[in-house]
Amino acid sequence: MEIESTPVTRALDDMGTPYTFFVHPGPVKSLEQAAEERGQQPEQIIRSILFRLRQDEYVLVLMAGPQQIDWKALRRYLGQSRVTMAKQDEVLRVTGYQVGAVSPFGLPQPIRTLVDESVLAQDVISIGSGIRSTTVILTTEDLMQALGEVEIVQLGKNDL
Repeated sequence: MEIESTPVTRALDDMGTPYTFFVHPGPVKSLEQAAEERGQQPEQIIRSILFRLRQDEYVLVLMAGPQQIDWKALRRYLGQSRVTMAKQDEVLRVTGYQVGAVSPFGLPQPIRTLVDESVLAQDVISIGSGIRSTTVILTTEDLMQALGEVEIVQLGKNDL
């Protein structure tokens, strides 16, 4: 797979954010496989999950690897009685990315972004690059600087 750049790498380049672009040798079937191929632990892989609050209102949650979102905590934090995970077609329409390649960078329009504390536990992380089977690897410090004004929250289930 010969990929020169993605919307994410272009956005990071525009901000002057250092990263390493990584291309997997084939399709990625699991978090564990992705981590192993990247030389990382599953906790270093940051998932960008899009949630729908109401029609045309979404929030992006960044969560470390295997950590699961506590739905009750998410609803309470957002002050919403109902929150649903965005469907595949919504994810593509809202972010411009396929599920599995979503990133908080290079979006067609800004989306409110919540960063779970689990993300901050790692020094180096990887996050979607906008194209499946590729990723960008960067320091958590550079990630947070590039994200700018985001909300740091505790949304992970504590029973891990």
